[in-house]
Amino acid sequence: MKNTVVFYLLLIVFCLNGKPAIAADNPLTPLRESILAGEYTRTYALYRPTGWDKLKNMPLVLLLHGSGGDAEKMEQLTGFIAIAEREKFILAYPEGMNQQWNDGRGRNEEINDVGFIRTLIDFLVMEYKIDSNKVYVAGMSNGGSMSIRLACELADKIAAVAAVASTVDSAIDANCQTTKPIPIMLIIGDKDKLVPVNGGIVPRLPKSTILSHQAIVEKWARRDGCNLQPAITSLPELKHDATTVTKRVYSGGKNNTEVISYVIGNGGHTWPGGYQYLPSMLVGKTTQDLNASEVIWEFFKRH
Repeated sequence: MKNTVVFYLLLIVFCLNGKPAIAADNPLTPLRESILAGEYTRTYALYRPTGWDKLKNMPLVLLLHGSGGDAEKMEQLTGFIAIAEREKFILAYPEGMNQQWNDGRGRNEEINDVGFIRTLIDFLVMEYKIDSNKVYVAGMSNGGSMSIRLACELADKIAAVAAVASTVDSAIDANCQTTKPIPIMLIIGDKDKLVPVNGGIVPRLPKSTILSHQAIVEKWARRDGCNLQPAITSLPELKHDATTVTKRVYSGGKNNTEVISYVIGNGGHTWPGGYQYLPSMLVGKTTQDLNASEVIWEFFKRH
């Protein structure tokens, strides 16, 4: 109980007071913008790579922050601006109301976040000559669960989805009516205290029961028509940080879709390859044997 109280006190301090000890090295910063979505004015940060005004048919990547986060903290965690600059895609960091997403687990239930993301995608596709077949969404924690919800409810707008340190509410999954096969990548630590890898009741969210990581992986593999016998790989240990990485690829899906699972052995509620935003005794270890940002972009690029 004492550790739980300390964790949330430190999390509040982190969310409200400034930047982490290790920030993104890239000096380029995104523009803050707003858009009317339904009855609310919603905010987002936007990064446009050098030469964007001379490019056509660019991809669009949307990154959704976790609970208590915002656009700036998501960039600090992921370092995605450097990838957007190198690979020449538009990068957007939408922000949830009150730093939360309505992912179906009892948060912001009156807010239509699916509608917000739909409105934002339509606007950015039109404004920046984006290829509407190359729109991707990734998220962390609450933002990852929201990304999975979008795979169910916004598949007509999204080409592929990735979710880190997250799974999905069982009711959202039960009502999933995705309109097409959609590639999905799911990354989780097996020592995640906030999103249990084996599913069940989520701490602080008693209204929600989440699926286990393996259950959601297999459900999406079936939805996409993938081979249910995955190719399994153990990634090499690069940093000797007491973590391991196991990759499972469910391939051969409809329309060349695939489902990819990464399970971080001894990994916590963290972004692989990112910084340790809170002590490991509170959120678990951050593996450096996998760069989540890079593997997510390579996954998106294939689809």
